[in-house]
Amino acid sequence: MRIAIVNDMRMAVEALRRVLATIPDYDLAWVAYDGEEAVSKCAVDTPDLILMDVLMPCMDGVEATRQIMSKSPCAIMMVTVSVNQYAGNVLEAMTYGALDAINTPAEGSVGLLKKISTIAKLIGVSSQGRTLKKTRVFQKSLPPLIVIGTSTGGPQALVQILSQFPQDFHAAVAIVQHLDAQFVPGFAAWLNEQILLPLEIAGKGSRPQPGKILLAGTNHHLVMGSNLSFDYNEQPSNCVYRPSIDVLFKSVADRWTGQGIGVLLTGMGRDGAQGLKLLREAGWHTIAQNRETCAVYGMPKAAVELQAAVEVLPVDAIAPACTKLLRMSANKPI
Repeated sequence: MRIAIVNDMRMAVEALRRVLATIPDYDLAWVAYDGEEAVSKCAVDTPDLILMDVLMPCMDGVEATRQIMSKSPCAIMMVTVSVNQYAGNVLEAMTYGALDAINTPAEGSVGLLKKISTIAKLIGVSSQGRTLKKTRVFQKSLPPLIVIGTSTGGPQALVQILSQFPQDFHAAVAIVQHLDAQFVPGFAAWLNEQILLPLEIAGKGSRPQPGKILLAGTNHHLVMGSNLSFDYNEQPSNCVYRPSIDVLFKSVADRWTGQGIGVLLTGMGRDGAQGLKLLREAGWHTIAQNRETCAVYGMPKAAVELQAAVEVLPVDAIAPACTKLLRMSANKPI
């Protein structure tokens, strides 16, 4: 795995270099000392992963992340002296496509290496899954349920979709965004400032409700139980991402007997693709984001290859498609 370091502090660069040197499979691709240099180097030599500082002269890590994900996308992890202190900057970088964040060097090498290992698995992840064919009669007493899964570039995609749902929207919405639990409260607050529907972090026992959005909020998997309420589960433990989109999608495919729409958005890897296929086989309408509007065309591409998506749409067409589908099925405005 080729990893680049972007940091204006030479001591921090050296500390990160020493951590990478402890793993034979990790090679240092290059070093940049500000965001502008990083953008230039990435355009010529795109690494597998960039360890990106947040605050730097000339161009900070947030703007560098935005430009890199636009011009030569790759996995990016924000590295800063205090994730909590610069949480706003980190969340902004994540809206542009950064995958994760960590403190350095105070957090030591263990946490950093664990996060790098997770990203390494994600980049090369493969998915094997069983397929289930189900016959379902939808229960009209239940509200329609829209489940959305996303990763890299997801925050902006979610805003584009959720902001188009009106205040009198009659469907329930549940979301898994690949995001460490420590960032979820800030992310939820950020989303609530930009959309009309109320959004809250899903808790144990939360139930799908019309016009309400639930967001996965821990590092365990959001799942639907037999009583049609949500819960969190540590299993399966071998998922690269926690929470896993596949786990949520499979659980609602197994449990939910109301009308459903599954949506898989931008992201690296294949999480959600198999789950979307299970939703389609269970009678759900399924949508994958198209290549042109994805920050990273990984998860939706995997879904398309599995023939899991009924529709492949640009991000700005997804909300109207959901609204139209629900209106047609109910034969009344939503």
